[in-house]
Amino acid sequence: MTTIDLIRQRRDGEVQSRAAFDALCAGARDGTIPDYQLSAWLMAAYLRPLTPSETADLTLAMAESGTRIPMAGLPRPWLDKHSTGGVGDKMTLLLGPLFAACGLTTVKLSGRGLGITGGTIDKLESIPGFQTQLSVEALRDQANRIGFALGAQTQDLAPADRVLYALRDVTATIESIPLITASILSKKIAGGCDHLVLDVKYGRGAFMPTFDAARALAASLRTVGTAAGLRVRTLVTDMDEPLGAAVGNALEVAEAHALLRHPDAADPRGQRLLTLANRIAVEALTLTGTPVPEAESRVETALRTGAAHAKFTAWITEQGGDLSRLPIAAYQTPILAETAGTVTEIDPAQIAGAVVALGGGRATKADVIRPEVGAILHVSRGDQVRIGDPLLTVHSAHPIDAHPIASAAAWRAGFQIVPGGVPAERPLATVVTD
Repeated sequence: MTTIDLIRQRRDGEVQSRAAFDALCAGARDGTIPDYQLSAWLMAAYLRPLTPSETADLTLAMAESGTRIPMAGLPRPWLDKHSTGGVGDKMTLLLGPLFAACGLTTVKLSGRGLGITGGTIDKLESIPGFQTQLSVEALRDQANRIGFALGAQTQDLAPADRVLYALRDVTATIESIPLITASILSKKIAGGCDHLVLDVKYGRGAFMPTFDAARALAASLRTVGTAAGLRVRTLVTDMDEPLGAAVGNALEVAEAHALLRHPDAADPRGQRLLTLANRIAVEALTLTGTPVPEAESRVETALRTGAAHAKFTAWITEQGGDLSRLPIAAYQTPILAETAGTVTEIDPAQIAGAVVALGGGRATKADVIRPEVGAILHVSRGDQVRIGDPLLTVHSAHPIDAHPIASAAAWRAGFQIVPGGVPAERPLATVVTD
C-alpha cells in the first residue's frame, strides 16, 4: 500500500486497517513519508473523521512506533492521570503523591506549557535542583521505592505522534476529536499504565470552550481507551476560573506543597482545589476495584495523617529538588478593587495572559520562563468586595507598569464585579459514562 493509497482511503471515507495506520506511523517516525503527504492525510482525517475502532488502531500504532516503558515487576495497580490543561492547574503535583499514599503506582511523563496553560515540567523545574530528565530505569526504580516518579517526555516515546502533532498545529487540524484522542492515549499506553483517569477541562481557561465539547472529547477518550485495552475513567471539570489561588510556576509548587502539608488550613480557593483532587483520587481508586467507601476513607486518611505530604517531600527529594530555595519575585504588587459588589466572573485567560506577558509562560517555544513570576488570587467567584479590597497580588521581576499587557488595569479586567450580582452555577466535576 502506497502513501497515496492511504490518503485516498481517508479522503473517500473508506475504513482503514491497523496495517494502514502502522504504515502511516512508521513513515512519520522514519521520515519516509514527507510532511506534505502527512498533512494531506491529516486534512482528510479532519474532514472524514476516524471511527472509534479506527481511532483505537491509530492510537496503538502511535504507541508502538517507539519504545514503551515496561511496568512489569512494579506494584500494581499501574495508574496514570492526564489533564487537558488549564490555568493554575497544579493537580499532578497533588495527585501523584496522593495516589502513591493510597497504594497506587504511577510513572508519569509530562510536558511543558505553551500559551496560557502551564506545563507540569515547567512548574517542577522552578524547584532548584529538581531533575526531570530521568532514564526509564531511574523512573522505574523510583516508582518501585516510593510509588511515584515523573519525568519529561522522551524523544522515543510515541514518536509518530510527535510528528503528527506538530503538523496538526500548522495545518488547522488540531480540533479533530479522534486525532486529539489518539494523541493523548498513545503516550499513556507507551508510558505503561493500565488504568487511566482523564480530567477534561472546559471554559475560558481551557482548550475545550464548552461543556458539550469537553463531554464529546471525554466520551471519545473513554470509548477509544477501553477499545485499546485500558481501564478508563473520564471527568469533565470546570476551568472558567483559575484552579486554586496561585498562577505561575514556583507559586503553584508552593501552593501544592502547603495544601498537602496543612489541608485543614486551606482557604476557599485551596479547598476547591483539594475537593477536585479528592474527587479524582477516589475515582482512580474505584477504577482499580476499590469500593467507594474504602476509597473515600483511604484518600481522607492520606491527607489527614500527612501521608500524602510525606510522599510529596520524598518525591521532590528523590529527584534532587530543594523546596526551601524556591525563587521569590523582586516585586509583589497588590491589585485593588475599584468598584464594590459581587465577584461574578474571574477570567482565567485574562489572568494567565498577563502572567505570560510578565515572563511566567511561553508565547513561543523559544521563550525562557521566569519561574518566580505569577499571581496569587485573594477572591473567588461569589465573594463580596469593597473598593480598595485586594483582588490579587502580582509577583513580577520588574514593576508591572513596564508591561502594558500586565498593567493594573489589565489585571482588573480579569474580574467582573457586579453590585448585587450572582455568579452562574457550574459543577466542579462531572463523570462521563457514555
